[in-house]
Parts: sequence; C-alpha cells; structure tokens
Amino acid sequence: MKGNSLVQLPDGYLNRTPIFQFILLSMLFPLWAAAASLNDILITQFKHVFELSDFSSALVQSAFYGGYFLVAIPASMVIKKTNYKFAIITGLIFYIVGCSLFYPASHMATYTMFLFAIFSIAIGLGFLETAANTYSSMIGPSKFATLRLNISQTFYPLGSISGILLGKYLVFQEGASLEAQLANMSPAEAHAFGLEMLQHTLEPYKYLIFVLVGVLILFILTKFPACKPETKSDKTSEKSPGIIETLKYLVGKRDFRKGIAAQFLYVGMQVTVWSFTIRLALSVNQDLNERMASNFMVFSFIAFFAGKFIANFLMTRFAPAKVLLTYCIIGSIMLAYVSFVPGMTAVYGAVAVSMLFGPCWPTIYTETLGVVKEKKYTETAGAILVMSIVGGAFIPAVQGFMSDIFGSMQLSFLVPMACFMYVGFYFFNKVKKQQALEKTGEKTSDVA
Repeated sequence: MKGNSLVQLPDGYLNRTPIFQFILLSMLFPLWAAAASLNDILITQFKHVFELSDFSSALVQSAFYGGYFLVAIPASMVIKKTNYKFAIITGLIFYIVGCSLFYPASHMATYTMFLFAIFSIAIGLGFLETAANTYSSMIGPSKFATLRLNISQTFYPLGSISGILLGKYLVFQEGASLEAQLANMSPAEAHAFGLEMLQHTLEPYKYLIFVLVGVLILFILTKFPACKPETKSDKTSEKSPGIIETLKYLVGKRDFRKGIAAQFLYVGMQVTVWSFTIRLALSVNQDLNERMASNFMVFSFIAFFAGKFIANFLMTRFAPAKVLLTYCIIGSIMLAYVSFVPGMTAVYGAVAVSMLFGPCWPTIYTETLGVVKEKKYTETAGAILVMSIVGGAFIPAVQGFMSDIFGSMQLSFLVPMACFMYVGFYFFNKVKKQQALEKTGEKTSDVA
C-alpha cells in the first residue's frame, strides 16, 4: 500500500498521477474552449447588427485575449501565495460573473458592454489557464509532463464543438443571412431586428453558468496535491524571488524568449483562422446563412480533435520537433491555398488546416517551461507563457485590418500563413539543435 501512496517529490512533481483529480483538471480545458469558440459566433453576429468593419468585429478577440494578458501575472502571484486549486476556483468564479454580465449586455445592446462582459470572462479564463496548464504538466511524474498536457489539451476541441453548436442553434437563426435580411429593412426595422438578434446572444451563456457552478462545487469538495517545489523552512533558506528578479532570469533565457514568440504567433494564427472561417464561407458563397456557415467551424474543431490524436501517435514514433515542422510546412501551404484559390474549396482548406493546429500549443508550452531549470520561477514562467496568448488579441485585429484594406477576406489569410511559417522556423531550429546534440552523443530525449 505504501508503494501506491501519492508522494510529492522535491521538484513539485508527483510519483504518480491521481486519476480523478487529473480528469477533473482536464475538464477545465473544454470549458474555456467553449467560451473561445463562442467568440467566433459573436464576431459574425456583431458585425452586421452593429454595422462593424472586419477590424472592429475582431475587437471581440482583442477584449478576450487582452484579459488573459493582463491577469496572467496576478494569477501567478495568487498561485505562489496560495495554490493551484485556489487559483482555479477564483477563475471559475470570475468566469461565472462574466457569463452573468451577458444579461445586462443583451438588454443595454451596446458593443462596448458586450466587450466588457467578454473581457470579464477572459479574466476568469486567465486564472484557469495560468493554473491548469502548468498544473496539468506537474500533476504526476516529470517524464510524462508533455504527455499529460497533450492529453488535457485533447479535451479542448470537445468544448470548441460544444460552443459552436450552442451558438449555431441558440444565437444564429434560420432564414437568409443577417446581411441579406438587414438590406431589405428600413432603419427603424433594422434597429428592432438588431435588438432581437442581440437577445439570442445571451442564451449559450445561461447553459454555461449551470455547468460552471457544478464544476466549481466539485473543485471545492475535492482535495488536490500542491505540486509546488519544496523550500526549506529554516532561516537560512532562500527567499522567494520577486517579480523583477524572476523576469530578469527569464529574459536571460534565449530559448524561453523564442518559445514566447512562437506561442504568441501560434495562438494568434489559430484564433484568427477560427475567427474568420464563418466570414470566409459567407463571403465566397452568398447563398449561405450564418447557421449553415457555422457548420464549417464544427468541422474545423473535429479536424482539430483528430489532428491531436494523429500527432500524439506520430510523436511516440518520431521526434516531436520533426512532426511539428512537417505540420507547419503543410499548414503554410494550405493557408496559401485558402488565400489565392477562389470558391468553396478555400473554405475546405481553412477547415482542414485546423487538423495541423493541435499539438503546437502544449508542445511549445512544456518545452519552453522546461527551459526554466530553477523551479522557484515556474509559476511566473507559466504565467508569462499564458500571457503569450495575447497573440489572439493582436493577430485577428491585423487580419481584420488587412481584410478591410484588401477588400478581400481570402487575401487576409496571408496573415496566419506568415505566422505558421514562423512557427515552422521555430521547430526547424529545434530539429537542427536535436541533430547537433545527436552528433555529439548527448542525450536528446527532452528536446521537443
């Protein structure tokens, strides 16, 4: 029995993974995925109701991922002072509050109020991701850290699909597209119709609140291991590092800086492709309405889900960096196809490229976190990695701006193509580093 007991090691990792706690932790991933995919619905809905440019409609993602950016460091400080469980509970409470703000937002009917509600949700999700990504990698033996995070991330597409389906059936309505319906209305009729459409945006968040409350109760009642590195309790022990000291240490790590840049562009690329896939479908096929076009997002997340399983299998047989470099090359070619080939096949290309997104985030995350050898900096390093999600605030706005400039939604997909090319260059350097180490006979098993 003693051999089966849960033991925390000095570096914060565990001798084995507690299954129930790991499953409960992994349940958080689809919860924030649902909120993220609902943004793709809101961008399409708000564009016509509020008569927005593509750039302005992309501010939904700017509010969402900007919240992540601002809260990540405070969340890491909360984790450092308390524990991962407390940060997760805090995040769930903020998430519930943010969803509740859709009640006044749908009645006030102002774009600013909706952005505030989305920003509030993002504060909660910032706490959740800062805690859950690092916690998932640490809640078990260190040698399986990347595998655990990949398994947790595998649940992400389930939440994405759920969010899109909620938006499809609760937000989008039957009939002609919003643009077509509004074109035949007087200003007064269009205003009344817009108010009616905004009421539908509340519906998905009602269901989310019930789920979130249930998960919150489970976390409150379940005991979780600390998974924090041990520190000596005597007076000669090293003091916990301050934020300035930690930042100096992390900035001094070249591989850490490169990982942050890659994560920034990867997240931006993924978010912007998903943000504008529905708009792309509507722009190339005038016969589609929003509910029909949202099917392409369901297919995208199914492809994303399948791609993660395929990548997990391939990475057990080949070096992860080589697998991901191949993914990036194929993805860049496919996004070039989306940008230049007219017709519905471009939409299918945008759907298919989602199959290549899956393994990038967890692999970059765990590899970059692994650069931090001084474990006293782990919480803040994890927070900064989560802050790199702010790429999702910038890159969609850039693509929206380029769409407005070019007058073409298709050509704007050159923006995520450029991001994918950079991420590919990042993994190309990883492959070169791995090959160099192999030539010198050094151990390379940890090179991702």
